Amino acid sequence: MKTFEYSRAHDVTDAVHRHGSSEDAKYLGGGTNLIDLMKYGVESPSRLVDITHVPLTKISPLPGGGLRIGALVRNSDLAADPRVVRDYPALSQAILNGASPQLRNMATTGGNLMQRTRCYYFYDTAFACNKRKPGSGCSALEGINRIHAILGQSQNCIAVNPSDMSVAMAALDAVVHVEGPDGKREIPILEFHRLPGDTPNIDTNLRPGELITFVDLPPSLVARHSAYLKVRDRNSYAFALTSAAVALQMDGGKIRSARLALGGVAHKPWRAKEAEALLVGKPATGESFQSAAEVALQGAQGYKYNTFKIELAKRTIVRAFSDLAGGAA
Repeated sequence: MKTFEYSRAHDVTDAVHRHGSSEDAKYLGGGTNLIDLMKYGVESPSRLVDITHVPLTKISPLPGGGLRIGALVRNSDLAADPRVVRDYPALSQAILNGASPQLRNMATTGGNLMQRTRCYYFYDTAFACNKRKPGSGCSALEGINRIHAILGQSQNCIAVNPSDMSVAMAALDAVVHVEGPDGKREIPILEFHRLPGDTPNIDTNLRPGELITFVDLPPSLVARHSAYLKVRDRNSYAFALTSAAVALQMDGGKIRSARLALGGVAHKPWRAKEAEALLVGKPATGESFQSAAEVALQGAQGYKYNTFKIELAKRTIVRAFSDLAGGAA
């Protein structure tokens, strides 16, 4: 492991000052992803700014409704918070479907948003990876690509975002608050992560030195009737092959509003707004959900080992909505 400088920040201003605009510095929270990447030689920061003592550990109600989640709120605490369980059940379920209890006790909200792909070739420095070393190639294109992207990918990268929490937040229209050398700003969750395009090495739209401070969940009637379904190879400590965060608001026998975000299929949480629009005014039936699934997966492209994920993603959507609708479909 490369030698690095370590310092501990006491508040947000101090953290941003210690970090500066250096692309070779990293903020350290729970460390559940960053430390692994450093051990494997994938990340080699020259400076770590420890933010574990920065006061960003509270979940607070917003004046107009909704919740503000501090960036250092532990995943286990967020999943268990009664307000989250009641008003945003998809978020609680998504977190509980991620990692292990031990990791959830350490992992933070901000760190979960920042975690990097689990692509085998990204982690193994013996292989070419444009995300790790731009211009070197993408070994996954012709390699073992079973877990890789089927939506929004490019010839430079077919890695997927591994976060369950981010998928639920994408369905719930979360807003990420950040602070950096140029001040504070807000980033809608759908604009926070990036598709690979020609710059797969850049995962988010954060500017150099910016620190996630809070995540806001807006008040939402549809969010109260939401759920998260994850399909994986085993039922514990495995990343999603496909997943879906869904929500429904009914008006009599018809769907008044719907939300759909997919995980395990793209470089970022994949919000399917066209599929949501298709469901409005339709009955909550399997036929309606199947039509929405077909729209959500339009343009999907599989590779040698992951073409099955296209049909699997459709079935995940139908199952998630059907279960949420009470099994009537």
